[in-house]
Amino acid sequence: MKDTALLEKLTQLWGVAGYEKPVREFILKETEGLGDEVITDALGNLIIRKNGKPGGKKIMFAAHMDEIGFMVKKIEEDGRLRVCNMGWNWTASAYNSRVRFKNGTTGVIGCMGSLEEARNDVGKLYIDIGASSKEDALKYVKLGDCCGYDGPFIALANNRVCAKTLDNRIGCYQLMEALRENDGQCPNDIYYVFCVQEELGCRGSKAAAERIRPDMGIAVDISPAHDYPCDLEGSNAVGGGIGIKICDPSVVCDEDIVAAMEDCCEKEHIKYQREVIDKGGTDASSINLSGMGVKTGGIVVVTRYPHSQSAVASLDDIEGGVKLITAFSNRTFAQ
Repeated sequence: MKDTALLEKLTQLWGVAGYEKPVREFILKETEGLGDEVITDALGNLIIRKNGKPGGKKIMFAAHMDEIGFMVKKIEEDGRLRVCNMGWNWTASAYNSRVRFKNGTTGVIGCMGSLEEARNDVGKLYIDIGASSKEDALKYVKLGDCCGYDGPFIALANNRVCAKTLDNRIGCYQLMEALRENDGQCPNDIYYVFCVQEELGCRGSKAAAERIRPDMGIAVDISPAHDYPCDLEGSNAVGGGIGIKICDPSVVCDEDIVAAMEDCCEKEHIKYQREVIDKGGTDASSINLSGMGVKTGGIVVVTRYPHSQSAVASLDDIEGGVKLITAFSNRTFAQ
C-alpha cells in the first residue's frame, strides 16, 4: 500500500456525522491543485471534478467523510452525560469505549445497570468525563456537543490494520489516491465526492448527485465481514479482495456496471469478491434514486467489527479498491 500514513491521519481526524468540517479541510489541503473544479456545497459535501476527454461519461464516486458518534442530550446533576445516537451504535461495542469531543474533552462510556438488560438501548448509556457535578461538566461540554470514538491506528498481522473510523475514511483514502492517479487523460469526467451525513440516512450523496446528474454513480465504502463468529451471515471475507457490490437492502446494483467492474479486475489482475449483504447499505441507495434515476454500483472493503473503535481491514483490499476505481475511470463506455 502506497501511503499508510495518509490512512492513519484520516482515521484520527474528528468528524462525527453533521460535523465533518475537519475532515473536509484536511482533504482539501491534501488534494490542492489536483482537480479542475472544486466545490463545497451547502450541506458540506466536497466535490472535486477531474475533466476527461470530450464525449465520455460523467462518473461519480462517493465516499462519506462522517463517522458515527453520540450527542449530549442531557447533563445529570452528578456530571454524567446522557446521549443519543449520531448514526448507529451498538451498546455492547460502545460500552467502556473511550470517546473524544471536538474540543478535546475525553470520556468513557458507561451503562446504567446491566449491559445485557440495555438491549441495545443507547438511552441506557452515559459518558463519564470525570466531572463531579453538572456545573463542573458544563465547564467542558454543553448540550448538543458531539463525541466520536477515540483510539490509535495499529498494525496487525497479515497486512491488516485496526482503527476507529475505518468506516469510511477507507473510502476517503481510496478517492484521494485515485485522484492522484488521474493524469487528465481519462476518457470520462470523474467526480470525486466526499459526502456528509451518510450515517444519518445517506443525506449528502443525494444532494451531490442532484447537482452532478452523473451517468453512473459508485459508492465507495466498507462492508461488514462474515468470516469470523458474529451475528451476520454471508460470504464477505477480509483479505478476499476488493468487494464489488451486487445487492443490499437499499439497492440492487446495475448489472452492466457490475460486469464492467469484474472485467476491470480480470484485466488488471485485481483480486475481488462479489458482495451481498442483507443488513446495512451505502450512499449507492441515494444516488440510485436521485434525479430521474442513476445507474449505480458499489466498491467496498470488507471490514470486521464495523461501527466500533476497533474495526479491522486488509491493506491489500484497500489498495485493490484504488486500482479498481482507477481502472473503471479509464474505461471507455458505449454511448
